[in-house]
Amino acid sequence: MSMKRINFTLFTVLVLAIVFSCTKANLNYTQNGNWVHRSTFGGTSTAIGVGYPASFVINNIAYVGTGVNPGAPSSKLQHFWSYTEGPIINGAFDSSIAVGTWTQVADFIGLARSNAIGFTAAGKGYVGTGLANDGNTVYADFYSYNATTNTWALADSLYNDSASFPRYDAASFSFDTLGVGYVMTGTDGFNYFNDFWMFTAATGKWTQLPNMPGNQRSGALTWVYNGQGYLLTGFTPSAKWASGNLAYDFWRYDPSALDPNVVWSRLRDIYNTNPGTFDDGYSNIIRKNGASFVIKQTQFGDKGYVTLGANTSTAINFTWEYDFASDIWTEKSPFNGNARTGATGFTLNNRAFVTCGLNVGAQQAYTDCEEFFPNQVYNAND
Repeated sequence: MSMKRINFTLFTVLVLAIVFSCTKANLNYTQNGNWVHRSTFGGTSTAIGVGYPASFVINNIAYVGTGVNPGAPSSKLQHFWSYTEGPIINGAFDSSIAVGTWTQVADFIGLARSNAIGFTAAGKGYVGTGLANDGNTVYADFYSYNATTNTWALADSLYNDSASFPRYDAASFSFDTLGVGYVMTGTDGFNYFNDFWMFTAATGKWTQLPNMPGNQRSGALTWVYNGQGYLLTGFTPSAKWASGNLAYDFWRYDPSALDPNVVWSRLRDIYNTNPGTFDDGYSNIIRKNGASFVIKQTQFGDKGYVTLGANTSTAINFTWEYDFASDIWTEKSPFNGNARTGATGFTLNNRAFVTCGLNVGAQQAYTDCEEFFPNQVYNAND
């Protein structure tokens, strides 16, 4: 009798092991989320690739421009393009059909640059800061874009009463309906920043706010979700909250908080720093100069995503999904294209796109555009 009980116990364990090994959580990450080709950046096969462009979204149309192309006569650019999403065709699996439309709009009127930032406030796009063609000069100027008239205008530069604050590889987020945009972090090539600035469209002026509490850094990523801003990743010279100079501290900003001590709140690290098991696989979320976007109402809730970028020396294509409700990360299918830095991501009508970027050696700029479907199974042929 005892032998039978032992055999039954072993059988039960084996069955449970098989069942749990087939759960979604244990599927290979390449089965979770699908990247699908969309129209080539610029809309034609002759369009040149762009690395480190600025981007913003107005009325569910994305605007992407400036940046660098190593093969262009003057490698820093002023061109700007709009992208309008196309229909989902055949469940998004027909890669033979170019979906989405790129249209060239008015050139940026500031000096050509790369590594600038963009945001939207009160229905206008704003682009500023960045790195000049000589690779040394750093900018603090800003310009506004009116999509209705397809025109640019000079806006207020990033400054206080005593000095301007030029930089590149800064980060930004904005709350369009509130008419405010924020700029933070970045570098001037010598110093790294964690200062924090607010632009008010109604006054056209910048206000310097208390510094964000996290690491000084450049090449960070941001999201906006439910009226709050999120800041994560990036390169930092500090040893605090970093691994190999890649920042792993993760912060949320609430502009509605009345107590200045809780405007910023720290979320769980994006690296394996917790004694719990939930972050044991957090080995390659940290990065610099990646791309980010938000998709709401996925199969398992509202999510934020990071993809592409570089570790200390190598371009990466790892894609990770963040659950806003649980503060937990899950690895998803890698980006379906060359690993790269300096790409840009955006969301249109809750559909997410990633385009542009450079290889790490900065010898090739890319024109491919990919849409991400978080609930689909990966298909390498798309």
